[in-house]
Amino acid sequence: MAAIQLQNYTLVITGAPYSSQAPQTALSFARAAITAGHTLDRVFLYGDGVHLASALSAPPSDETHWPDEWAGFLKDNAIPGVACIASALRRGVVNEPEQKRYELPASNLLDPFVIAGLGEWVEGTMTSSRVIYFHAGG
Repeated sequence: MAAIQLQNYTLVITGAPYSSQAPQTALSFARAAITAGHTLDRVFLYGDGVHLASALSAPPSDETHWPDEWAGFLKDNAIPGVACIASALRRGVVNEPEQKRYELPASNLLDPFVIAGLGEWVEGTMTSSRVIYFHAGG
């Protein structure tokens, strides 16, 4: 029987929670990968995927709170969660430095997510053995 080669993944999520299955499918994959002994280098949110990093999401009590589920998973497994700065600013997801820079009334970035540029995505493509995209579909 051949040995299983462990992989290091970067996940890219472009679909928003509650309007696509991308965050849910990505989280199922991430949990299975960690359970199998693989590692996740980072999770990169792009486009509508940045809504996953909003601390202002408040789904009904009978629905899964996908931002909280992701935040807990990232914290529990010490995996960086990165929201693309351009995508985040367009969609009203901001950290404290961007709040001050643009003189906005509040910040709403959910911990442990950080805001960074596409360089994080590029680094993930260079350091990971696999990059997997979870799109909204359409």
